[in-house]
Amino acid sequence: MTRLSARSVFALLAIVSAGLLGGGLVIGEIARLQPCHLCNFQRLIYMLLAFFSVCGVVWPGARRFWATLLVLTAAGGLAAAIQQSWMQYAPQEAIECGFGDPTLLEQVVNWLGTQWPAMFMVTGFCTDKDWVFLGLSLANWSGICFLALLGVALWQLIRRI
Repeated sequence: MTRLSARSVFALLAIVSAGLLGGGLVIGEIARLQPCHLCNFQRLIYMLLAFFSVCGVVWPGARRFWATLLVLTAAGGLAAAIQQSWMQYAPQEAIECGFGDPTLLEQVVNWLGTQWPAMFMVTGFCTDKDWVFLGLSLANWSGICFLALLGVALWQLIRRI
């Protein structure tokens, strides 16, 4: 069996992260979805995952450092996807984003929306479940993808090369 180099795994993570970001954007455009704060935050997380992965390709000697950043970032994305999934599952119990004092996450996304409106402008609600495939919302699918990326990043962190 061929062993994958650290650089190859980082390249794969970068391609998958960028592909998931692009795929989500395409689905959003085709289905005319209105992104919420958590949707846009997950976009940012996919961008960070791709960026840290590219850094791992360029500087594979710092594999554990980049893998640690990937693990933490993917865990944050998983937490955001779980939060949004819960808000969609129990909208009556969820406090909708954008109401009341903005959280740090909302402030970051709002600032990004002013800098890059085409990517980060918030126009929807976190409790909306407008797109479903095989019984799962886009937030559910994102959570599954973050879990997979987290698993690969964790493997990259602990494996022996």
